[in-house]
Amino acid sequence: MEPRSAVGLTARDVRLRRDGRLVLDGARLTLLPGTVTALVAPSGAGKSTLLRCLNRLTRADSGTVRLAGRDVATIDPRELRRRVALVVQTPTMLPGTVAENVAYALPRATPGDVEAALRAADLPPAFADRDAAGLSGGERARVAVARALARAPEVLLLDEPTAALDADSAAVIGRTLRRLAEGGLAVCLAVHDLPFARGVADRVVGLDDRELPV
Repeated sequence: MEPRSAVGLTARDVRLRRDGRLVLDGARLTLLPGTVTALVAPSGAGKSTLLRCLNRLTRADSGTVRLAGRDVATIDPRELRRRVALVVQTPTMLPGTVAENVAYALPRATPGDVEAALRAADLPPAFADRDAAGLSGGERARVAVARALARAPEVLLLDEPTAALDADSAAVIGRTLRRLAEGGLAVCLAVHDLPFARGVADRVVGLDDRELPV
């Protein structure tokens, strides 16, 4: 694996058209290690699409995305998606325990690996034996984060991670993201809740990578 870089991940002039409609029109984004960046725009503006372009789950028509200075188009997709992890808005829990869900991202994971991922997502080790089907919305969100962290990504992308959560659950997610960034991870959350974004993020930007006014 390449060493972590202060450059982080950058997207420049990303454009995408679908069904004759321009979904992304020159989108730009800069994500730095040790920093939480909130990408704020109205629903339907293209936030989710841009996140998917960052690890090539969606291929843009034009523009460049670079990870540690390297064009992501030259990185094997499986390696890229390990290094740039995406937690979707409504994460799917697979049948079975929390441990099985976390280990799904890393088939050779040991119980110690699962425990470390749970702790990183602010979940106690005892959570490993819980039935994933019975988790609350906030718990599911944190298990999805643990599943992503099990693969030791360099960049963590989250699409509306607090959607439909109560204020207390959202606050827990916010604290978890802050702590992950303090550990050196580049974190980006796409949200439409500007007050929440300002309470969590180091940078609050629009789809043009410009910081939003207070």
